[in-house]
Amino acid sequence: MKLTEKLALAALHRLDPETAHGLSIKALKTGLTPAPGPVTSTRLRTQLAGLDLPNPVGLAAGFDKNGEVLGPLSRAGFGFIEVGAVTPRPQPGNPKPRLFRLTEDRAAINRFGFNNEGMEAMARRLAHRPKDAVIGLNLGANKDSTDRARDFAHVLAHCGQWLDFATVNVSSPNTEKLRDLQGKEALSALLAGVLDTRDALARRVPVFLKIAPDLTDDELRDIADVARDTGIDGVIATNTTLSREGLRSPHKDQAGGLSGAPLFEKSTRVLARLSQLTEGQIPLIGVGGIATAEQAYAKICAGASAVQFYTAMVYGGLSLAAEIARGLDALLARDGFKSVADAVGSKREDWL
Repeated sequence: MKLTEKLALAALHRLDPETAHGLSIKALKTGLTPAPGPVTSTRLRTQLAGLDLPNPVGLAAGFDKNGEVLGPLSRAGFGFIEVGAVTPRPQPGNPKPRLFRLTEDRAAINRFGFNNEGMEAMARRLAHRPKDAVIGLNLGANKDSTDRARDFAHVLAHCGQWLDFATVNVSSPNTEKLRDLQGKEALSALLAGVLDTRDALARRVPVFLKIAPDLTDDELRDIADVARDTGIDGVIATNTTLSREGLRSPHKDQAGGLSGAPLFEKSTRVLARLSQLTEGQIPLIGVGGIATAEQAYAKICAGASAVQFYTAMVYGGLSLAAEIARGLDALLARDGFKSVADAVGSKREDWL
């Protein structure tokens, strides 16, 4: 990390976390951030559900909720970017404060509640998106919706023409009863509606499902069955957790979803188990606690075809994207892998 980035992070950490996040978005808009451009190599180039990625290191949803900085993020070293979550209608989310740094744990807790400007604003920005980047949208449902399953399809119908992929997010813990949609019957019906909407688009885009890390083994079996039966294009494992095990920070008892370092082992075990249950037939994206190239590599070896991170940037800055991608390239070379695909699942048993 450059000295200027270290100084900027130190200054941001003196501010309320949500205020600091807003300033980081403004900094991206003004170009005051690292922009190494695409980080790629013959080893790093990855195929994911028909997408051609320059590298398998992506930005998780939540950082750019409203698609405000698509251009700068596309030049930050990521192989792909996911924005959102976005709901049909704008909504303010939960009352503030709703974002907490857990510095001692290299973690964060949020209870945003899908605060966003709505699909109309997102569509306007996506219409001017960079053409040379891989950009996806996290689909959400309004808190007061009477038909949440329809909300996901509605957002996809409205924004789909500008997307490279879409993610169905039924795993946020911050919208009441949203995780109930992960049940087998409800999830099958929801995904059928989203996939029908996708099939009506002028251009087919992959649809991913994002799951929680707090599922039981029986629930994971149901997810695997639904993924196979519906023909979903991939599963993102995982979202934030409700667990507070082993935390030291004064904010450890705040309500909301926990992300960052404490989530790494839990989410990686879920990922490996899902890889086993799906017999490696469905692409998986590993998320949760990644802050180093070694951790990204561990997710891939556990069964992920690609990875995402977000919370680690709170502590390591935007330059982590390029740093992790380059480090991953070196680790693949060290172990004799000619591609990311060759390493996928190679050490899955270590996590089971």
